[in-house]
Amino acid sequence: MIRAGSPADLRNAVGSSATGSWLKVTQERIDMFAQATGDRQWIHLDTERAATGPYGTTIAHGLLTLSLVPEMLAEVLEVDGTAAVINYGVESARFLTPVATGSRVRAAATLTDAKASPHGIRAVFHLEVSCEGSDRPALVSDLILLFIPAP
Repeated sequence: MIRAGSPADLRNAVGSSATGSWLKVTQERIDMFAQATGDRQWIHLDTERAATGPYGTTIAHGLLTLSLVPEMLAEVLEVDGTAAVINYGVESARFLTPVATGSRVRAAATLTDAKASPHGIRAVFHLEVSCEGSDRPALVSDLILLFIPAP
């Protein structure tokens, strides 16, 4: 667990790392993501066609894997005295391994930077989302979050 007593205390936690537990990526979740985004490629939704495709099954959208990061990060990050956490950006995101339907993923996060900004603390987390049974990460990314302190 990466812990800080306040957003400002994140500066003292740079270098801290934590790994979360496994999260199953179901076809239902993939279908809901496709519905929400309009990305309805057969590789994600058509189980019969995907069975004969390059992965032998449907796979999660890369952006779905990225969208799971807040859920996974919440499990390994605790910052007290925070009024809000704002997604500030993604410095990089690389989808290295497909996430097959029914696979389990988990995030390993390392706080690599934390600096004061006009509205709070801007923190950078290096993330590696692994897929159970794979030697390569499914996603490697640097996520930037703005922690706004509570009044």
